[in-house]
Amino acid sequence: MFGCKCFYWKRIDNFFPSEPSTFCLPSPLSDWPPGQGFATGRISLGEIEVIKIARFELIWTCNLSQDKKKGVTFYQPVGVPDGFYCLGHHCQPSDKPLRGSLLVAREVDFPEKEASSFGCCVKSSALQKPLDYTLVWSSYDGNEENSHGCGFFWLPQPPEGYKPLGYLVTNKPEKPELDDVRCIRADLTEECQAYRPIFNLYSKFSTFPFQVWSTRPSHRGIMGKGVSVGTFFCSSNWTSGEELSIVCLRNSNPELHGMPNLEQIHALINRYGPRVFFHPDEVYLPSSVLWFFKSGALLYKAGDLKGEPIDVSGSNLPAGGTNDRAFWIDLPNDDRRETVKYGNLESAKLYVHVKPANGGTFTDIAMWVFCPFNGPATLKVGPLSVGLSKIGQHVGDWEHFTLRICNFSGELWSMYFSQHSGGEWVEAFDLEYIEDNKPIVYSSKSGHASYPHPGTYIQGSAKLGIGIRNDAARSNLYVDSSTHYEIVAAEYITGGDLVEPGWLQFMREWGPKIVYNSRNELDRVINLLPVMLRYSAENVFYKLPVELYGEEGPTGPKEKNNWLGDERG
Repeated sequence: MFGCKCFYWKRIDNFFPSEPSTFCLPSPLSDWPPGQGFATGRISLGEIEVIKIARFELIWTCNLSQDKKKGVTFYQPVGVPDGFYCLGHHCQPSDKPLRGSLLVAREVDFPEKEASSFGCCVKSSALQKPLDYTLVWSSYDGNEENSHGCGFFWLPQPPEGYKPLGYLVTNKPEKPELDDVRCIRADLTEECQAYRPIFNLYSKFSTFPFQVWSTRPSHRGIMGKGVSVGTFFCSSNWTSGEELSIVCLRNSNPELHGMPNLEQIHALINRYGPRVFFHPDEVYLPSSVLWFFKSGALLYKAGDLKGEPIDVSGSNLPAGGTNDRAFWIDLPNDDRRETVKYGNLESAKLYVHVKPANGGTFTDIAMWVFCPFNGPATLKVGPLSVGLSKIGQHVGDWEHFTLRICNFSGELWSMYFSQHSGGEWVEAFDLEYIEDNKPIVYSSKSGHASYPHPGTYIQGSAKLGIGIRNDAARSNLYVDSSTHYEIVAAEYITGGDLVEPGWLQFMREWGPKIVYNSRNELDRVINLLPVMLRYSAENVFYKLPVELYGEEGPTGPKEKNNWLGDERG
């Protein structure tokens, strides 16, 4: 049956309160230093101004089982200020704290001269009512007695030259009022993409399920202008790669009105700077770049056998260009070599890169940690763990994590944990905290990948229990990034208030190429395993990322894709 009888549902008046509880950080926010638009509650995007609504009224809940926590819930904003308009409704899983938000918008007046400075020409209203609605899907089974309390999904039909930013959901078959939502002029929009699946509902009347996804701008990173509204995309016949029927907003304001100034950045780091815990058995600890240079690090040039000492400021490092492998950095070649491998925790600091995200409605604070040496890996095969002698070793290790801050309020929204060749975004409600609102980062033993919780993480096949161990635990070895940090880059801040250090411009490798026969070492390990495990282990081992084998030295932060782009995941 295509309808309410396919799953469990309840009416809004006896299922959830009209204003569901929301997640809050452990400690309340205090005032931020003065600035332009950061943490003022509203952001100018050019011809429109937006504010974030975090108070919702439940419209409809769909449960796929008797367990109420396994469903999804659809919300509409409440408390929208006069003059602002809804752009669509919000959806999230029912088993998560209410953490979503919706942007509502109003049109603002710009003189013709000022409007032209934003790259636009005001010829028509920025916001318009839809002409009609199209019913995209409903859970209604055709029985009029069951029509109320079912879910109905409506796509606004915009006037010519305008586009919709989200869907409306009702729990009755009548169309929403035309005044319930606004569409936006097409030149004020950007493409968006289906991001994470939220909901799949199968029906015997359709080959394809009805699906709901969260959305995000298609073009992200420092230069991305797309602004996510907080709405969802839904369809029963969409295939990956097709253009979506909705769009996101475009920030046409070159001033990045909502971004924090330098004083506010320091306040954010002091408030949210994580404590980075290293494993109690960690021996390859971080250091500052300055300590590394002072301790005898050498610059090598292709063809030269003798390295050149690096100036403590990095002024003799070749700057700019790309990683052409003409230069690289190595450890000292004297009796200090082994000592420098172990780092210097007392000097360690986090190197901070601040950049706009989501069209300048969020701030990403990427925090980089440097370790002079990356230790050897440990293989896990079922209950067995085998320490490797070489695989995983390399000179120089740059790892990072990223705080994503909401520019409407200054609230920590989520964190990205970089883990070798990938990583994961973690919502603020899934983080561990210490000292009020400071998250905890667990750095894995030897490899220094970042994790939100302690434990053993498998790089390979967690299901089979085969792969590289990443052990993360709390200890008395840590760096407090809220006090031990240095802001090295924030490209949007102009006027010379921030000068990038010379070493940041070194685009080559912070370690030499290491050549060893990793196949021989893995074959040795595989031959020690019980016969029944050898085939599975071999399949997993040789699918691991190449960088695990230490064949090339790592490049510095500015050469990474996420320096200008968005984080993976």
